[in-house]
Amino acid sequence: MRNINERFVTEAYDEGGLLTEFAVNCPDSFNFGYDVVDDIAENDPDRRAMVWCNPEGEEHVFTFADMKRWSDKTANFLAEAGIGRGDYVMVILRRHYQFWFVATALAKLGAVMVPATFMLKEHDLEYRLNGASVKAIIATSLGSIADVTDRVADACPTLETRILVNGAGGGLTPEDAEGNLVLPDDGEPLGPALSGPEGVCAAPAEREGWLDFNTGVRAASADFARRETRAADPMLMYFSSGTSGNPKMVLHDSEYAIAHLVTAKHWHNVDPDGLHFTIADTGWGKAVWGKYYGQWLMEACVFTYDFDRFRPADILSLIGRYGITTLCCPPTMYRMMMAEDVDAYDLSSLAYSTTAGEALNPDLFDFWKEHTGLTIYEGFGQTETPLTIANLTGSVPRPGSMGKPIPLYNVEIQRPDGSRCDTGETGEVCIDISRKAPGIMLEYYRDPEKTHAAMHDGWYHTGDTAWCDEDGYFWYVGRNDDVIKSSGYRIGPFEIESVLLEHEAVRECAVTGVPDPVRGKAVKATVVLAEGFAGTDALTRELQTWVKRKTAPYKYPRIVEYADALPKTVNGKIRRAAIREADEAAPEGLV
Repeated sequence: MRNINERFVTEAYDEGGLLTEFAVNCPDSFNFGYDVVDDIAENDPDRRAMVWCNPEGEEHVFTFADMKRWSDKTANFLAEAGIGRGDYVMVILRRHYQFWFVATALAKLGAVMVPATFMLKEHDLEYRLNGASVKAIIATSLGSIADVTDRVADACPTLETRILVNGAGGGLTPEDAEGNLVLPDDGEPLGPALSGPEGVCAAPAEREGWLDFNTGVRAASADFARRETRAADPMLMYFSSGTSGNPKMVLHDSEYAIAHLVTAKHWHNVDPDGLHFTIADTGWGKAVWGKYYGQWLMEACVFTYDFDRFRPADILSLIGRYGITTLCCPPTMYRMMMAEDVDAYDLSSLAYSTTAGEALNPDLFDFWKEHTGLTIYEGFGQTETPLTIANLTGSVPRPGSMGKPIPLYNVEIQRPDGSRCDTGETGEVCIDISRKAPGIMLEYYRDPEKTHAAMHDGWYHTGDTAWCDEDGYFWYVGRNDDVIKSSGYRIGPFEIESVLLEHEAVRECAVTGVPDPVRGKAVKATVVLAEGFAGTDALTRELQTWVKRKTAPYKYPRIVEYADALPKTVNGKIRRAAIREADEAAPEGLV
């Protein structure tokens, strides 16, 4: 390891080794593809960059030299297809290893990568393609996204190029009753047949109107000369959905990549000679948080499992099989693993655990500590930001707290009038942007009104609410949209959920507000029961009493609804907005 990260940051620590200062030094010409991936490839070519596998049994270990070679070939292929500096390219590749080739190649070309989820439908995709004037789409052959693209292509005049990637399995291969894979009738190779150096990009994909990525990249030259790019140019854009209206287009420059050094180095605590596993699909921002920028700036190897359905037993088995050393996943996934017999798995290689995406419930914090000996270090950030608040390496987490602001940012909890909240007072989390704050979004692309609503008077308004204790720890309350205003009280869902999850009958839960003619909103708990419990009136009364005894009585759920499962994103984050939407659509009296 050559500590190339030290070129791009200035740091200071206290006597206990805790980070106290962190500043980003971003050269005007910085390009992640050239200055990180290629630099490591040229000076430490055999260093592992990624261990990749899928349920079908395919496995690849990519060095940084491999990543340079394949990204250079990809860049040549994409350039030949007409993609260049400033072009917006949508990338829908699940967890295929080709995502890393494409992301690095687009950076080298100076194009703007627009990752998206494979779950998009026609309306969603058409809005995104037209909203960003997307020139090309690079999509997986697995699932239905290519069909969806073809159905909307005529309505998307800027879309010139469609490129198809054969995902060769991706966890979608059906199984028989004994759990054995059922290979497709067309004889397409799956699994071990595609592994090894000769197996990379080996499976072709034919579709009318689409270019075949794998075939084209294999045929492309591996000689690619550095092109002029600027760090201040747009580099990455995500669509971030709210609770109303169309998704916002979050635009980042290359400084965003460097800002994620604090994510990998001081929160994930990645070991440059270890193996880091962030469980995230590449269509969501958490993928580049935990599987790309900061980790490779630390010269560390990332682990990727190209699965479709999350099975906690599979994840627990992978930790021991591959010797994973650091792990990050949302609390929901930890909770699903918690339902397994954790002690039956070899987790001895695991040295560090982190979580983000939702607030961490104290009972889960305690369980993981008891069964693995590891503390879960919580962190907070958004699609619009890197890590902004966290329990950093060397800190002492308080169960349920998301930690303290990282030294890169000045963060305050503010009232609606912009004044700073007192200790213990709930308000909005705001980040000082009076000067350009590295890693904070440039803007909501093509939407000056929403940009100004979020970024004004020298502050970025996150839309998340929290309160701060006397020692500077931040405690999450909820999204502005999630906070329930009932009988004059402001009630955050997280505290009620944490209390409910301490009850033996509750496996998962989500707390939302429903319209109430007297209170404005009433608190509702949607509960997934643990095995052996039934959703009876008696249990409802018991859960209500449980909450009243453990927190302020006005917070108890007046409505308890039992469900088989909670709506979640592909990364396991509970979608409270979906519950609210279903309640609003329900006939009166059925909620």
